[in-house]
Amino acid sequence: MRDSIAVNRDFYDLLWSGSDLERPDRFNTWPLISGLLPLAASRLEIGPGLRPRLPIPGTCFVDISPPVIERLTERGGIAVPGEIDALPFCDNKFGLVCAFDVIEHSEDDRRVFREVSRVLREGGLFVFSVPMYAALWTKFDELVGHVRRYDPADLLALLADHGLVLESSAAFGMQPSSTRLLDFGLWWLKNRRSEAMWWYNRVLMPLGMFFQKRLKFVDGMVEAPGVDEIVLVCRKVATSLPV
Repeated sequence: MRDSIAVNRDFYDLLWSGSDLERPDRFNTWPLISGLLPLAASRLEIGPGLRPRLPIPGTCFVDISPPVIERLTERGGIAVPGEIDALPFCDNKFGLVCAFDVIEHSEDDRRVFREVSRVLREGGLFVFSVPMYAALWTKFDELVGHVRRYDPADLLALLADHGLVLESSAAFGMQPSSTRLLDFGLWWLKNRRSEAMWWYNRVLMPLGMFFQKRLKFVDGMVEAPGVDEIVLVCRKVATSLPV
């Protein structure tokens, strides 16, 4: 079985090589993010691909894909190669850290949360999204390099173990609910990957962005047992980290 890093690198290098760089203000996360920017002069986004949610100029980025690093650097970002579980930054550097659709790709998520908490200042914010509920696992998760889905209680415990307190959350994500549509997409990704990536980048992604719904945040954990993915806003309240 191939390791998750190799799977992710192959899939996303091909995806981003044929993608356009999208502006952060085109995503439904922008109302949240733009309101947090005045509170965080130093900021980091982990694994943004070419869909960054933080403003590019002056933001630090970490990604495994060379096409991403090159494009973000061209636009004024401070983009470096690196892994999410070994961030190349000093302790307590950032007031805001973001990671959208990334943590579920790591074999060692405890190490990921430890690293995020390490580089985040006390009182700083961590905004991230993850897929939910192991029962909703599909072949799509495996194909795109997911390692896990999260259940609410386990996720809250993981946050608490790393000095992170959940403040608010919202339903998130654009994965199709139709199993037939999902199977159709999987066939193309397995058998006609280059063509599938073209259709995703040029047709499906623009349509998905056009039909984005405004995020509806609630205090604490959103109660949505059928929701495929959620976005969470957490605050670092402790400086000691587990070994």
